[in-house]
Amino acid sequence: MIKEAVIGTLCGAVVLTIGILIGHFGIKKNSAPSWVSDVAKDVDEALIQQFLSEVDTTQIQGNLRELTKVPHMATSPGDEETVQFVLKRWQDPETGLDKAWRQEYKIYLSFPNPDKPNSVTVVNPSDSVLFTVKEREVPYTDDQKDPQVVQPYAAYSPLGKAQGKLVFANQGKPSDFHLLNQTIDLRGTIAITRYGGEGRGQKAINAAAYGVIGLLVYTDPLDMNDGLMSDTNETYPHSWYLPPTGVERGAYSRDFGDLLTPHLAAKEETYRIQPEEITGIPPIPTQPIGFEDASKLICELAGEEAPKKWQGGFNCTYNFGGPGFKPTSPFNNSDVKLEIFNEAKIINSSNVMGIIRGSVEPDRYVIYGNHRDSWVHGAIDPSSGTSVMLEITRVLGRMVKQGKWRPRRSIIFGSWGAEEFGLIGSAEYTEEYFTKLSERTVGYINVDISVFANATLRASAMPSMQSVIFKAAQQVIAPGYDSTSVYDNWIRYTNRTSPTHGLIPRVGYLNGAGSDYAAFVHYLGIASIDMSYTYDRSKTNARIYPAYHTAYDTFDYASKFIDPGFVSHQAVGRTAGNILIRLADSLLLPFNCNDYAESLEDYLNTAVTLYQTQLQANSISMEPLKQAVANFRRAAEQLHKVIQSTDLANETPLKIRKINDQLMLMDRAFLNPLAFPNDYGFRHVIWASSSSGNSTFPGIADAFAQAESSGLVTDWRKVHYHLSVVTQAIEGAADMLNDVI
Repeated sequence: MIKEAVIGTLCGAVVLTIGILIGHFGIKKNSAPSWVSDVAKDVDEALIQQFLSEVDTTQIQGNLRELTKVPHMATSPGDEETVQFVLKRWQDPETGLDKAWRQEYKIYLSFPNPDKPNSVTVVNPSDSVLFTVKEREVPYTDDQKDPQVVQPYAAYSPLGKAQGKLVFANQGKPSDFHLLNQTIDLRGTIAITRYGGEGRGQKAINAAAYGVIGLLVYTDPLDMNDGLMSDTNETYPHSWYLPPTGVERGAYSRDFGDLLTPHLAAKEETYRIQPEEITGIPPIPTQPIGFEDASKLICELAGEEAPKKWQGGFNCTYNFGGPGFKPTSPFNNSDVKLEIFNEAKIINSSNVMGIIRGSVEPDRYVIYGNHRDSWVHGAIDPSSGTSVMLEITRVLGRMVKQGKWRPRRSIIFGSWGAEEFGLIGSAEYTEEYFTKLSERTVGYINVDISVFANATLRASAMPSMQSVIFKAAQQVIAPGYDSTSVYDNWIRYTNRTSPTHGLIPRVGYLNGAGSDYAAFVHYLGIASIDMSYTYDRSKTNARIYPAYHTAYDTFDYASKFIDPGFVSHQAVGRTAGNILIRLADSLLLPFNCNDYAESLEDYLNTAVTLYQTQLQANSISMEPLKQAVANFRRAAEQLHKVIQSTDLANETPLKIRKINDQLMLMDRAFLNPLAFPNDYGFRHVIWASSSSGNSTFPGIADAFAQAESSGLVTDWRKVHYHLSVVTQAIEGAADMLNDVI
């Protein structure tokens, strides 16, 4: 019995020992759940190379051809066709996104009356018509004959008639009307101005302040065509230059977003102000015209010769106007008469939204956007950008569908509606999801016009995003070269010397509200990029591509004169997509706050040079601002050291998240909702729009210009106010970069 017990005990011991050995050697040491390795993953360079190789010019060309089949002004039947096209692509079972949907807003838009075309005529004292401005542009291709091509008009110009003697007011700036008014009594006149120098709608506001009762706006061939004017052999269809009857359409409004629902998303039951309460739109009848007709009016004007800076490309001397025409003119003693029949309506407009869900941080968003609506066919503006966005989503969507990739963070794609009427689709989206986007959005990439021309990359961004733009541009081959990168080509065209990096490409700032980045930058304080390929500015004076907002911006124009072969579209798609993947996949966000510090120091140096002496004379010290910028520099350098010394792959997820939140939220510290009460939507005290023309802190610059002009104590106190606003904002941003309290 004892023997059996001993044998049993020994057998049990052997079994236990074997079990322990199996357990010891059979189970891997340091085993961890699968999510641990996912959390520690960084951006995959091999995947980026695969993405770059798959972006296809043929696909982009096909996208553009489809998008430009018909005119697609916001809310038009053509616009609905593009909604359905984008939805179909993003819901494709093989190359689509995880989810795509349309998002509707009910917005206030302005259209010409199809039954009563706007008209501009010259009439004599007996009201006989001596001259009539063309209602429509001359067609050269079947595209331009499409009945859906909208008559040139000024969106948001009021309904009304105006008749008076004509005067020439250059660019319609306040200084232009001030000078003109010293010579001519402007009350009751009609003014003609050229595009440029001032916002479209603001020209009319400036004119009305001097008693002008109607406004014409045209594109001067000197500003757009390098002086060329003949469609026989010089302009389109023979080159990229604007034909004589080409007219730039546009929204003549100052503020972005739906004009009846400021600070609120324009939903069905949203509270709306009354149309007569809208500010920032023309108070007088306004109409754009072609330069062929403008020349027939301007070259007949009487009065003093306009200053040299006002002279343009017509083969005549530009005079102020008598007011009115020369005694020797066939229009002598005649008036210009505007009859505007625009009508406003509240109408549904759609954004198309799509998403690829993140695998590790799905509550962190990288947003990529481009508007979809155009004034006519819009091959360049905006369909060059939409065609690139659709190619990026095709390549990434297929990777997701095939199980080869899923981003760390969620990617949201926005095809914005009604941008041309004042950035409406993107603005309403940010107003509807204000809190969520403020708390969760890592960055926004805007590619509106992807290709202005085919010479070089152009980018504007928050300074912290400079490094990721450069990294992406260095990995893409420039169009027309075998080995030269987009970065190396870019630096040849526009560059600057950085105290830190030496000679680098020049990245612009996102001042103003030129495209859909505006609400993300100025309203939400989200780090953003706007980029495109553009032209060699040493070879042309064109302020933008010449067919801009005209009936000539067609597939034919884009494929022949802007980007034959679509290789510049491809380069932008590769560069923007590379940046998108890095923002979505990098373990640590690829932001460099030292570059932001350098920009703040540049702004400070300019401010000290321009303003310090007079500020001291008014007992206002700049020392707090100098100290704030120095504090930001120290905080940026300290955070950079922490990042460089951190073993990211073995660091705790919470520490990585903390650093990323510091980087993501830093720009939010520059927001002040009370800083610019007269500038709707502008809350970012570093990048807000400025009228001063000086590259420095906008609030200080504009307040200083006003105080210097008036000399009033109250205006100098306003300078002090803006100095304090920006000082405390910079201190707040520095605190955001510091370690926890």
